[in-house]
Amino acid sequence: MDGAGGPGEGPAQEALQSLSRRLQVQEKEMELVKAALAEALRLLRLQVPPTSLQDLGTPTPTRDSSPAAPPGLPPTCSPSLVSRGTQTETEVEMEPSLGPPGLSNGPPAPRGGSEEPSGTQSEGGGSSSSGTGSPGPPGILRLVQPPQRTDTPRRNSSSSSPSERPRQKLSRKAASSANLLLRSGSTESSRGGKDPLSSPGGPGSRRSNYNLEGISVKMFLRGRPITMYIPSGIRSLEELPSGPPPETLSLDWVYGYRGRDSRSNLFVLRSGEVVYFIACVVVLYRPGGGPGGPGGGGQRHYRGHTDCVRCLAVHPDGVRVASGQTAGVDKDGKPLQPVVHVWDSETLLKLQEIGLGAFERGVGALAFSVADQGAFLCVVDDSNEHMLSVWDCSRGTKLAEIKSTNDSVLAVGFSPRDSSCIVTSGKSHVHFWTWSGGAGLPGSGTLTRKQGVFGKYKKPKFIPCFVFLLDGDILTGDSEGNILTWGRSLSDSRTPGRGGAKETYGIVAQAHAHEGSIFALCLRRDGTVLSGGGRDRRLVQWGPGLVALQEAEIPEHFGAVRAIAEGPGSELLVGTTKNALLRGDLAQGFSPVIQGHTDELWGLCTHPFQNRFLTCGHDRQLCLWDGEGHALAWSIDLKETGLCADFHPSGAVVAVGLNTGRWLVLDTETREIVSDITDGNEQLSVVRYSPDGLYLAIGSHDNMIYIYSVSSDGAKSSRFGRCVGHSSFITHLDWSKDGNFIMSNSGDYEILYWDVAGGCKLLRNRYESRDREWATYTCVLGFHVYGVWPDGSDGTDINSLCRSHNERVVAVADDFCKVHLFQYPCARAKAPSLVYGGHGSHVTSVRFTHDDSHLVSLGGKDASIFQWRVLGAGGAGPAPATPSRTPSLSPASSLDV
Repeated sequence: MDGAGGPGEGPAQEALQSLSRRLQVQEKEMELVKAALAEALRLLRLQVPPTSLQDLGTPTPTRDSSPAAPPGLPPTCSPSLVSRGTQTETEVEMEPSLGPPGLSNGPPAPRGGSEEPSGTQSEGGGSSSSGTGSPGPPGILRLVQPPQRTDTPRRNSSSSSPSERPRQKLSRKAASSANLLLRSGSTESSRGGKDPLSSPGGPGSRRSNYNLEGISVKMFLRGRPITMYIPSGIRSLEELPSGPPPETLSLDWVYGYRGRDSRSNLFVLRSGEVVYFIACVVVLYRPGGGPGGPGGGGQRHYRGHTDCVRCLAVHPDGVRVASGQTAGVDKDGKPLQPVVHVWDSETLLKLQEIGLGAFERGVGALAFSVADQGAFLCVVDDSNEHMLSVWDCSRGTKLAEIKSTNDSVLAVGFSPRDSSCIVTSGKSHVHFWTWSGGAGLPGSGTLTRKQGVFGKYKKPKFIPCFVFLLDGDILTGDSEGNILTWGRSLSDSRTPGRGGAKETYGIVAQAHAHEGSIFALCLRRDGTVLSGGGRDRRLVQWGPGLVALQEAEIPEHFGAVRAIAEGPGSELLVGTTKNALLRGDLAQGFSPVIQGHTDELWGLCTHPFQNRFLTCGHDRQLCLWDGEGHALAWSIDLKETGLCADFHPSGAVVAVGLNTGRWLVLDTETREIVSDITDGNEQLSVVRYSPDGLYLAIGSHDNMIYIYSVSSDGAKSSRFGRCVGHSSFITHLDWSKDGNFIMSNSGDYEILYWDVAGGCKLLRNRYESRDREWATYTCVLGFHVYGVWPDGSDGTDINSLCRSHNERVVAVADDFCKVHLFQYPCARAKAPSLVYGGHGSHVTSVRFTHDDSHLVSLGGKDASIFQWRVLGAGGAGPAPATPSRTPSLSPASSLDV
């Protein structure tokens, strides 16, 4: 585990020596560049007519009128003219007969900026800190003439003639690497904003510029050129596959349940299915006996929502369901209003869309009426006034609306005996509403409020839940752990019916039930009541007069009770604040049937030969999931945030990178930590074993890749070296199939190649790596995947990418809640894809299982895990929901939930 530097050398002294060597190399190389350019200019004068050289300064209208290729130039190196949107680019490539062999001037720098120094260059346009040489095929000198525009002046433009520009480009080549690093830093600091003006397509354009030269392909991110060399086996880009892939995705399983920060989120339907939600998906879960095997059950999914679901209500018929979502953003970045969907749980078809444009921020609570067979729906939104509205379910029309309160509203419900009575509760209040329907005419109804008076009883800070008893009384659970009984006064009960006298409720009894808040109340079929506690995690059954009959305690690692639903017989379903769904009864206890993470997810890896995968994130939990049984195999507390992970090829151990620079190796069977090592103090973004398992590469935010030699069982490791050369933090890396080389991406869009077996050396001529085969392809920048990038991207639109093991498709996780499926290789600009929604936050990672039968995707702050079934063209399996097709990624939403 020794460092790569020699003993006794301090970091400062080592850096000074490295800088001195670089300066000496650059001085020598500048002399070579000057000599080569002088010889090239001489050859140009000999081989190209003067009129052709002069024409290079003016955009040529068509390809047919472009300058002819010099004698002896191969067809792939002929002058090319490429027009993209508002720009036209003319290039001439020539092969000199004299001059220093192997010398080339790499790709051009971003237009309007300084050229790169002649040291080692990355394909992302950045400068590395070691080595000499530059990219490009050996012996080729490429002169790139920037296009001219007459309508819009360029930044840093000059009025010099075209014949002087080669000399000016040479002078800009001599700019110091310090200037380039400053430019890289400013680019990185502005990555958060998606600025369309930073694209090279001119002011207001969001078109990326792809430069097809026969030898390389060039794309731009935030104005920076990224050059990718075309493999020798590809004669023409036209021969590459186009169109979306024949494979499709079908949502197979959703891991997780949103209990951490939502209520009204767990019910049992007439069919026996349990209905709950996470992210944008409403899950219908059948415990046990399903395709997942014993305890695994089966799932169906309602996927009609476009943003995160926040609450549910089940119709009295036990079939229809109402689900309310939060505000969203459409593909153009415009805000969308919240809405309520009423849908059929048997067919999963939407029956009614209620309140489109009528709610603000989100739907906080909703409930069906009971006394009139669910004819009405009441909704409370998340606006400042928490508007309370009543809707006709069959027509979707609003009957009445009123400002509720400026305090948060946590629950709403109709009285089961009289639909004219509506109750709301929340922060420091219980409100009793009387609704006059106004003969059912839209907007003609009225709502009047009477506030619940606590009198001699302490007024609690929150009243999260309430339930109607069979005799008409109401029980409320509050943040003090008390259950209050509210009874209707005798005078008001003499005038029943809609439109009668205002009903008045008063407190008639109090019982202290829990330590801490009461989060849930549930009326059972036998008339008893269940209460669920927060701090004490107790589940208590109460008889008449609030006499405790039976109780059970939920294990601490599942969290507090969030919701309670009654299943068949004595069975109970309990949702918890740590996003678990438990099944059992008060006598036998409870066991989990659905579990999930509780905070933002980033780390994901799949087992090398089993249908298992591992996840980690900001909740500090490391979880191993059984993809066949749809269950959590095991979970441990890392004590720190886990950001990345990878299985050893043997499957015996797994490496996990943390946000502190530490990385752990754990035994997958015993869960014991067999290795605990720290490299730097920056977060680790990627860990990856070589295909033969002999090396482990660790990418850090300190711009370095640490290489370790690994024992055959993966349990022991020792420092082999460091890959030093990136000018920004490491984002992705992949090993070659022979396990000797690495391809890596960084935060400033560099693509670098490393000879690990040869001593962690940076490969200075990237052209030589164009035909190298990669064991995995997770780098988001590279020739084989550059077509996945959308027009005008700022480099942050794609979070993760993964090629299937059969090398037929590539999956992409974007920043707009979508999963994309492209053909592989995806080396055509603006390639079309199949697009799949369901996540409610940025999708942070995607990975195929070992046999490509499934794809796993992680939601960011929605803490969801989706397992998709990969269906071949005409293959077996259920028909997937029809995905949308798009030529590029479209912004949808990056909502934090």
